Amino acid sequence: MNRTPLKRFGILKMALTGLETMDQDEQGETFIFRAVRIAAVVALYWFVSITMVFLNNYLLDNRELDAPLFVTFYQCVVTVGLCWLMQLLSRLCPGLIDFPSVRFDVKTSREVLPLSIVFISMITFNNMCLKYVGVAFYTVGRSLSTVFNVLLSYVILKQTTSFQALLCCGIILGGFWLGVDQEGMAGSLSWSGVFFGVLASACVSLNAIYTKKVMPAVDGNIWKLSYYNNINACVLFLPLILVFGELGRVVSFSRLTDLGFWGMMTLGGVFGFAIGYVTGLQIKYTSPLTHNVSGTAKACAQTVIAVVYNSSSKTLLWWTSNMMVLGGSSAYTWVKSLEMKKTPRKDPQDSAKEKLLSGEKGNMGV
Repeated sequence: MNRTPLKRFGILKMALTGLETMDQDEQGETFIFRAVRIAAVVALYWFVSITMVFLNNYLLDNRELDAPLFVTFYQCVVTVGLCWLMQLLSRLCPGLIDFPSVRFDVKTSREVLPLSIVFISMITFNNMCLKYVGVAFYTVGRSLSTVFNVLLSYVILKQTTSFQALLCCGIILGGFWLGVDQEGMAGSLSWSGVFFGVLASACVSLNAIYTKKVMPAVDGNIWKLSYYNNINACVLFLPLILVFGELGRVVSFSRLTDLGFWGMMTLGGVFGFAIGYVTGLQIKYTSPLTHNVSGTAKACAQTVIAVVYNSSSKTLLWWTSNMMVLGGSSAYTWVKSLEMKKTPRKDPQDSAKEKLLSGEKGNMGV
């Protein structure tokens, strides 16, 4: 009897289950269950992330309502409301839903405030980039997060980066400039969109640093952090909406009383809340490295869907720029994971800091 296929299947099962010895029937059942669960989690992450991007693009591309700050503000309001709802459901169904009980504390809110300022900058610039460049060029327009991770690691934490990782950053930069060049040649380049994309990328990196700094204030709980962060964001957005004249545009909007419009706005907020959950779920059931690979593949699929949906015609060099950005990002993640395996075990605090700055937490659905 040829045992080679069985051996290969057994090795694959061990890789997914993480167990070396197990009864054959039990191992087979566990492998199938884990494989289906991982596939379901990855599919859920892809669905939520891609849908969120297209929903935001739909809301921000509304020519009747040019109010990106208001749209972002409303999504933060929805997130706060969902946090309250999850707390209630957690008390009613403690065995089914696990969500921390949070009572608003002014002192904690002040401690989270520096992160909230970076946070509103990040989501605002992110949405502004999406508004001006569209979904197809969004991956390239927002591709410099990894490069800023390296720069900020050196400037703020005095951490040096290996030549291999710098080479990956060079590939990303090359893809970014090639993409900008090709968009310019096609006559569809928005310098405003590129500018906001660069700012959003920088804020993503800063957000990782400040997240690490304020985590102790919320007992290391990401949902508590999300709760305080979004409450602060709601307050900070109000004066910005007034200063930039968006309140008048919202009041004069013809569909202000349309339930369909508010339904789409609320749905955008729900998906914005859900992306945090499914991102954590994907990392939990796979690994930070697999999460990054999945995110890269998702970005590629998202770009293809946008091009097909808009019936666009793109040049070979345009596609090359996307592949350079995605390939460089994947290679950087792979290089950093190899370096972390070679490095002796560090204090958990230092290890967490390195993970945040190496981009292993991903881009939260973008």
